Amino acid sequence: MIEPTPDRRARGIAMYARQFGVPEDEVHDHMARMLGARMAEEAQHASGGAWSGDGLTMRERSLVVISSLVTQGGVEGRLRGHLRWAGENGLAPEDLEAAIVLLAGYVGYPRASTAMELLRAELGPIEGDAGPSGPSTPIR
Repeated sequence: MIEPTPDRRARGIAMYARQFGVPEDEVHDHMARMLGARMAEEAQHASGGAWSGDGLTMRERSLVVISSLVTQGGVEGRLRGHLRWAGENGLAPEDLEAAIVLLAGYVGYPRASTAMELLRAELGPIEGDAGPSGPSTPIR
């Protein structure tokens, strides 16, 4: 059963408030500046259903969304936000690293390596980063 729209939108606003780190009463204006008022409204309704119910935990939802964004490529701005928010949803940086390494074989190394660079840029070094010869140096 689809629930009434106001409840769904309220859940979407609550989710975006957590994700963006803004009070709920500022979510619409924040998103309208980013996306335009009409798209902000649609996103709030859609996320209210996508981020609640049906048996998935917030951790699992974050992992699915991050994996999807890595697979799409070209959505680095969205991926950055979800990587930062993943910790709040129970994913450790090591979990995200393992997921991205797994995805490399399926979506290709260019997309996976871009995601890995974003992961480190957003969350810093990951435990165990130093290999047998010490920390790696970036390729220039």
